[in-house]
Amino acid sequence: MRRLLCVTALRNICKIGKYTQPGISLAACNQTLYRRRFCTKSTNNGPGMDLSDMRKSYKGDEECFEEDQLVSLDPIKQFGDWFDLATKCPQVGEANAMCIATASKDGRPSARMVLLKGYSNEGFRFFTNYESRKGQELESNPYACLVFYWEPLNRQIRIEGTVERIPFQKSCDYFHSRPKSSQIGAVVSRQSTVIPSRQYLRQKNTELEEKYRNTDVPMPDYWGGYIVRPSLIEFWQGQTNRLHDRIVFTKRKDGEELGEMQHEAEGGWVYQRLSP
Repeated sequence: MRRLLCVTALRNICKIGKYTQPGISLAACNQTLYRRRFCTKSTNNGPGMDLSDMRKSYKGDEECFEEDQLVSLDPIKQFGDWFDLATKCPQVGEANAMCIATASKDGRPSARMVLLKGYSNEGFRFFTNYESRKGQELESNPYACLVFYWEPLNRQIRIEGTVERIPFQKSCDYFHSRPKSSQIGAVVSRQSTVIPSRQYLRQKNTELEEKYRNTDVPMPDYWGGYIVRPSLIEFWQGQTNRLHDRIVFTKRKDGEELGEMQHEAEGGWVYQRLSP
C-alpha cells in the first residue's frame, strides 16, 4: 500500500514538474493539471468541458424499490412516506424544495425552484407572485410539473397536473403567518419585472419597513397560492447499474379499462412500472 502511494505521489510530482516555472504556485500547477484533464480542445466559442467522468454510485440491486415495498397504493400516502424520510435525513437541506416547470401558451418551457407549503388528497400547494413569469404562464396554460430530488436518498418524485389558484382567504391566512420581513419582501418584489439595481430593492424595503412598523402588512393582490391537482405521480429510485426504479401512478379516467401491465390502486389511481 505504501509503495503504491509513493508511486502515485511521484507521478503527480513529475506531472506538476512539467508545468512549474519560477514564481508559480503549486495551486496554479494543480489548476493546470485539472484543465488538461477535463477541458477539451478550444473551439470558436472558447474551451469546452468534458464531464463524461462525473459519475456517482447509487443503491445496489439488493436495495431496489419493488412494488411490495409501497407503503400504500394511494400515491399521496406514498409521497408522504418518502417526504417524511427526506425531512428526517440530516443531509437533505430543504425537503420541501421542488422544481416547478411551466410552459407558455405556445409551449416554451421554463423552470425554477420553489417551496412546497402543503399537500393533501386535493393536491400540492405553493405560493408566489401571480405576475411572475410562472404566474403568467399558468394563467394561459394551467398545467405544471413538480420535481423533488433528494440526492442523499437517491430518490426523486415527479408530479404532473392541472393548476389553479387557491381561495383568497387561504392565501391571506398563510401570508400573515409568515415573518413580517417576508411579508414586506413580497410587497417590494414585483417578481420578474426589470429593476435598476439592488439598491432600488433596499430603498423600497426600508420605506415599507418604516410604513408598516406598527401596523399589519396588507397582502398584495398580485400574490397568493396555487394548488397542483395531480394526474400523474412517479416514484424514482436510482440504482448504480442505471437500471433505476420507476413506479408511476396515473389517474384513471371514468370508464377507462386497465391497460397492459397496469394495476389497480386506490382512490381512482392505477400504477405500473416503467423502464428506466
